[in-house]
Amino acid sequence: MIVCALALAALAALQDHAAPAGAAATPAGVAGSARGLAVLAAKALALPLSLEGAQVYDNAVLLVRDGKIERIGRRADVEVPADYEVVDVGARWIAPGMIDLHCHVASKSFFVNDLNDMVYLANPGLRASTSVVPGNADFQRAIAAGITAVLYIPGSGTNIGGQGVLLKTGFEEYLRMELRNPGSLKLAQAGNPEGYLIGVGRAFMNWNTRDTFVRGLAYAARFARGEVTAKDPQWEVFRDLLAKRTQVSTHTQIYQVVLATLTMVRGELGLDVYLDHGSFDGWRLAKLAWDMGVPAILGPRAVSVSLNIEYRPGMFIVNDNDGRIYGMAERYQAAGHRMIGFNTDSPVIAQEELPLQAAMAARYGFETHNVEHVRGLTIVPAVTAGINHRVGSLEPGKDADFIVCDGDPADPRTTVSITFVEGERVYDDATERRRW
Repeated sequence: MIVCALALAALAALQDHAAPAGAAATPAGVAGSARGLAVLAAKALALPLSLEGAQVYDNAVLLVRDGKIERIGRRADVEVPADYEVVDVGARWIAPGMIDLHCHVASKSFFVNDLNDMVYLANPGLRASTSVVPGNADFQRAIAAGITAVLYIPGSGTNIGGQGVLLKTGFEEYLRMELRNPGSLKLAQAGNPEGYLIGVGRAFMNWNTRDTFVRGLAYAARFARGEVTAKDPQWEVFRDLLAKRTQVSTHTQIYQVVLATLTMVRGELGLDVYLDHGSFDGWRLAKLAWDMGVPAILGPRAVSVSLNIEYRPGMFIVNDNDGRIYGMAERYQAAGHRMIGFNTDSPVIAQEELPLQAAMAARYGFETHNVEHVRGLTIVPAVTAGINHRVGSLEPGKDADFIVCDGDPADPRTTVSITFVEGERVYDDATERRRW
């Protein structure tokens, strides 16, 4: 059970966390040269997808070798090899690196902070990966906040904005950053595309989306049968979608367009898809989304106002407005949804504020008895994006992407002091100034 960061601060003054016998403890922030690494901490949040088995270890040790997690457990149960570098972080915690599945700042420079090619209403061949700027300032702050992976996607100026790319934020060479490309196909179900050129209505947007998907999937099916051998960049992403190697990430919010996403993309076309935003009254479809296997990655709007709106010709009438403010994550959860994550839509919300999205959910009623708020920052987005074999939890065999912090990672009072990506220390507040 997670306790508040203030309690841990008090605990730090009372406890002496010594290194295991035979291992020379290295102060936090001092890099070593050994290939193996052992991190000692007061608590480790493992957070595998299954709620069975250990979720949290007290008096923990995490062993890392060659960039991968080798073992995690209680110090009494894990022997640290004599040649491993030992980093004792005292009363602090270790937790998986956080993941944001809605990022627009990988290319941000003085001139550019988003990617919108609005020549056509559907642009499935456009690749966001071509505009990535490694080591940009937004990613520098993100890594200092413990965000180790993002899905960088095109904007929402058109219905199908193009292909996103899954990136690790902690590296400064593109080839090291890339987790998967394509990371998703970005679909925008209303909200922005109505402003395209002379304006389009939702009926046409739904028709055009379906027509594009049907043609793309037909190309993929013909390619799989050997009837097509020449690759067409416009349709190549549909081969990944058909083979379940990537997903559709959908900018969608109100009931009408959330329903269109569920019934068309998941129900009719059978593609892996997740809700990205899910705002306003989209939560009324939470049970259907859960039953259809569609995760909900919510944000950046965390709350909404209770309104009963009736439409009459030429006017909207508000009935029985009780003015209640509710948390959207709580509404999804109360309806039975269990795969709920959080996003920033950066720069709408600063990339480094991803943990605050989970804190807002908890503040407005989101149940956290099984650490759901932290899971929504880690393992839930990893599973949603199909990268949980590499990231999202502290389990043997996965990439050693983790953070050292002084309490609950989603608590605004918590400080991330060290961030590791693939076992490399990419941020350490003991050796550099805070980044914001």
